[in-house]
Amino acid sequence: MIEVIPARQATDALLQNIERVIVGKRRVVQLLLVALLSEGHVLIEDVPGTGKTTLARALARSISGVFRRIQFTPDLLPSDVTGIYIYNQRTQDFEFRPGPILANIVLADEINRATPRTQSSLLEAMEEHQVTVEGHTFATPRPFLVLATQNPIELEGTFPLPEAQLDRFMLRISLGYPSEEEEEQILLSHGEGTSVDDLEAVVTADVILAARDQVAAIHVAPDIRHYVTRIVRATRDHPAVELGASPRGSLNLYRGAQALALIEGREFVTPDDVKRLALPALSHRLILAADARLRARETGDVIAEIVRSLPVPVEDI
Repeated sequence: MIEVIPARQATDALLQNIERVIVGKRRVVQLLLVALLSEGHVLIEDVPGTGKTTLARALARSISGVFRRIQFTPDLLPSDVTGIYIYNQRTQDFEFRPGPILANIVLADEINRATPRTQSSLLEAMEEHQVTVEGHTFATPRPFLVLATQNPIELEGTFPLPEAQLDRFMLRISLGYPSEEEEEQILLSHGEGTSVDDLEAVVTADVILAARDQVAAIHVAPDIRHYVTRIVRATRDHPAVELGASPRGSLNLYRGAQALALIEGREFVTPDDVKRLALPALSHRLILAADARLRARETGDVIAEIVRSLPVPVEDI
């Protein structure tokens, strides 16, 4: 039997702290914590002004982590992301100046505005948690989370993320506009002067790393594991899909369901955990067939259709 209570207390503290500045987005914040506990990364697709930067800064301050923001532009170079060696005239030697990717929480803002070469500079860090510069390898700090944003509306002057890059993101989420009541609450909190800078750390990095170790111990019944496999394999056989989810998608859905169970204080994964994560974990990994795109179908619609069509595992009584 594992101890899920300390992890639940830590994630509850993170949720409450972040919600001081992010109003009405608990499910989104929970998904962010799922990625954090699963050593994954998150792609946020949303219009400007919905709180993407605030969300990233609030998480970094809540775990006492180092936060760096990279504003992606067409003239951004890979060395601007990973770091560079600079000659020090005093020591007469080259010194490494680390790039912003070597932080705990990295906000890659408008990632699709950078060239593919610069986008690819993130691949090693996201997959292997290290960067290589001039033949020298530097490990990223732990915990390490990349939050990349892109505007789904404005496409002029952008470079769409290649499939290899998209597949590195564990989840794709969207904050969306707040409701009328939530927007009034945002105005009220702004009037009271509450800001990200007022947040204090509520958990340490060591607590996050300990919670990560507990995620792997969350029990997944064989029927649930088979349910995950069937959902992912169904994306490859669906007539509206040209390219289905990869095995990395299966692993991310499986591990994310374990993390969600831990966040909710359970020692086991339920079918609802899998169903809830299917859309954010798989939708960005699909390529629709040409006729499906012509009919304006969305990958999210396909995922929802697959989840509805598959039988849900039921525990024998």
